[in-house]
Amino acid sequence: MNNTFHRQTALITGAGAGIGFEIARQLALSGAAVVLNDVVPALATGAAKAIQAEGGKAAAVPGDVAALKTLETMVDEAVRQFGSVDIAVANAGITTFGDFFEYRPESFRRLLDVNLHGSFFLAQLAARQMRRQGTGGRILLLSSVTGQQAYQYLTAYGMTKAALQMLAKSLVPELSPHNITINAIAPGATSTERTLAEEPDYALHWERLIPTGKVSTPSDIAHAALFLLSPQSSQITGQTLVVDGGWTSVSPIPPTTLK
Repeated sequence: MNNTFHRQTALITGAGAGIGFEIARQLALSGAAVVLNDVVPALATGAAKAIQAEGGKAAAVPGDVAALKTLETMVDEAVRQFGSVDIAVANAGITTFGDFFEYRPESFRRLLDVNLHGSFFLAQLAARQMRRQGTGGRILLLSSVTGQQAYQYLTAYGMTKAALQMLAKSLVPELSPHNITINAIAPGATSTERTLAEEPDYALHWERLIPTGKVSTPSDIAHAALFLLSPQSSQITGQTLVVDGGWTSVSPIPPTTLK
């Protein structure tokens, strides 16, 4: 363990597995207390226990980030158990594939509720607490390369991820006077429990299309996240860091099967 984030408390949504869990884990191993969330209660509590088993401080707040109460509870628990909110990572999100001509309003609404409502109001609630504390803070939004490059059947999803990049830019004037930075990360193809469950040959399909010859891992994304959350990034705000092995430079699309 190191002490980069000693005496800091971080909120991380969608952290029961994959990228969110690894960000929470690495923050905890670097000294932060983490309050993590997942919509599946067993994943949230299991993730917190796994971090505690490695010597980290963690608390679980299960719930749907589309519900404001879940986000409010995360802030309240962070302050009650650990004394502050210093970092917020809006990682929770869902992916829905769909033909534009057939895409359903209920799918669109759910996508907005989780990807945008959940991220926007986590940032708002965390920033309010940071402003109240008067000690500044870091906010990170998890976007996607589909927010920068067109990807067939992911139109609605790509819209939400582009919106998160704009949210990071738009909040700079309001957050900077309070010493709060806000940035986004746009991961490319990343091997997680979810992507492998959906497509067992996920890595094989993508590694031929990525200039570095490999898909990203949750650790690759977490390393970038920790930099943007660290004191070393104090002059970086309103930016989106793409972590994709160079895919957006060439942008070949794999054969797509509508899901």
